[in-house]
Amino acid sequence: MKICIPTMDDRGLEGLVSGHFGSAPFFTLVDTESGACEIIDKGGHGHEHGACAPVDLLKAHKLDAVVCKGMGRGAIMRLGQAGLDILISESETVSEVLTAAREGNLRPLSPQDARSGHQHNHGHGHGHDNSHCGS
Repeated sequence: MKICIPTMDDRGLEGLVSGHFGSAPFFTLVDTESGACEIIDKGGHGHEHGACAPVDLLKAHKLDAVVCKGMGRGAIMRLGQAGLDILISESETVSEVLTAAREGNLRPLSPQDARSGHQHNHGHGHGHDNSHCGS
């Protein structure tokens, strides 16, 4: 299974999981079987409320699911329309999320997990490179 984890940094498997899908500065894509990962620097693909440009950024990566701590209703709707499962994890690092996925310890997003308000900073200053990380 190929999953996307919104992250605060580009440290691969040791990356810190972001608390919010849309405003995460990076996406870490992980193959749960091999552990191989790819980092996407969101750069200019920011988060405008209601637009959810991050969903558009992910469409080309043939993902099975997004794993996060929570997300807004707009992103939930757009990811569902894109055919992606949304799974919840309270893990702090990408490595911990990978372990939880392999052990079957991720749960589907519930309506209670949807976040209606936004209390985060949208200021980002990122480049546009796609980095890769080892397993």
